[in-house]
Order: sequence, then structure tokens, then C-alpha cells
Amino acid sequence: MRSDFPMADPARTLAPGEVEIIPGDPATGMLLLCDHASNAIPLELASLGLPPEQLERHIAYDIGAAETVRAMARATGAPAVLTSFSRLLIDPNRGLDDPTLVMRLSDGAIVPGNARIDEAGIAARIAHYYAPYDAAINQAVEMAIAAGHPPAIVSVHSFTPYWKAVARPWHVGVLWDRAGELAQPLIAAFQAESDLVVGDNEPYRGGLPGDTIDRHATRRGLPDALIEVRQDLIATPEAAREWGLRLARIVPPCVAALNAAAIA
Repeated sequence: MRSDFPMADPARTLAPGEVEIIPGDPATGMLLLCDHASNAIPLELASLGLPPEQLERHIAYDIGAAETVRAMARATGAPAVLTSFSRLLIDPNRGLDDPTLVMRLSDGAIVPGNARIDEAGIAARIAHYYAPYDAAINQAVEMAIAAGHPPAIVSVHSFTPYWKAVARPWHVGVLWDRAGELAQPLIAAFQAESDLVVGDNEPYRGGLPGDTIDRHATRRGLPDALIEVRQDLIATPEAAREWGLRLARIVPPCVAALNAAAIA
């Protein structure tokens, strides 16, 4: 779907290593992430050969997710880390050995700038984009642990209202692997909202080996949840900010209850 969010400025140069970091208080007990925040592609790659309308689609970024995370961070005071590059360059929510790390074909769209990329080209994108984002998350997690507040990792994504012409009924979904110690209370909290259809490991299954949650939460034994919001609900900046405030109301009590139970 298309959105009312502005396109990435075509005159803007995307600097290697660029990551959006929102400082926050580790005492909130949370670190917010947005893996697919931007549709920006460096000028020298000429939009990977794609027409502008393709960069407005889900294949390029998670529509509305970035503004949702920014609003949530402002409302809660939690730190946040967001990408500044398109998932079409390289997908930071994939393991380095995942064949979909650099997509050559995405939801029916051939990506010309990725079609003949070689190992050296992939290595350069890892170094310039994937690794700096990964390092920024790692630093935020380690700072929180050093401050005595091991964080719950809360990653926010968005999903398309339709998949292969089939409507997706969920307004929001929570993905999880392992025991889902944070995800299950979150699912219950969303279900308590009378206007929401809530997905439990929908519209996708959680637990992708090597993904962001796996690298930064699962391997450290930190609680985690991946929240998916349907894109038509956050397709304007105003709607995304409203959902950010909604998540700021719903998520922190679940994190606080989990922390209290761990202390007890």
C-alpha cells in the first residue's frame, strides 16, 4: 500500500553508518527498535533501478513504523534505535547467512540494483549499513545492562492489509519465540482493548534465526516482543503518532509487571 508519509529526500545523501538514535532512560526497562524505518537509498545506487512508486511500498520499508516508535519513545522516555536505510539495500532483520538478506525479487518486484550483486557488494552493504545498526543496538543494550536495567527489547514493525488479495483481519499482532514471557501479557493487554483484533504470532511466526530479536534479546536471555501494526492504521504521521501513544500506554505496564515478577 501507499502512504501519506513523504518520500526520502532524493537530494539527501545517505551516509554509510548512519543510524537514528533516540536517547532515553534505561530505567524505563525498555529498548525500542525499528528495523525497517526508512526507504532511503544512497544517491550513487540510483534507487536500485526502481521507479519512485516502488519505494513507497512495503518492499522498501515498514510504512508508519518509524513515526510510531518516535512517538512511543517521546511518551515513555525509553531509548530507541531506528534504521536510516531501506530494507532493499540490506535487511537488518535477517541473519547474515539468510538468503533474503539482499532481496533480488521482492513481492513481485525485480530489484535491478540487486540482481547481480556479488559477495563483495554484499560485504560492503553489511559494513556500511547492517553492522552500524547492529552495533548501535548492541551499545544501547550494554549501556542499559551496565546501568542495572537489562532492557526488554520491543521491536515495532508494520504489515500490509492484504496478502495475495486476502484481507488480514488483525489490527495488531505480537510475534514471539521461546516462552513469550513479554509477548503473552502484551497479547492479553491488546485483547483487552475492545476495538482490536489481535494476532498471536500473526501475521507472521516469530523466532527467525539470526533476526534482530534473536541477536540482541534471545541470545542474551532478555525478554522481547515484536509488535506488528497494520499499515492502513498508521499510514499518516498523525495516525502513527496516535498508535505510538497507544503503545506507550499499553506496553510499559507489561514490562513493569515482568520486571516485578523477576525481582520477586
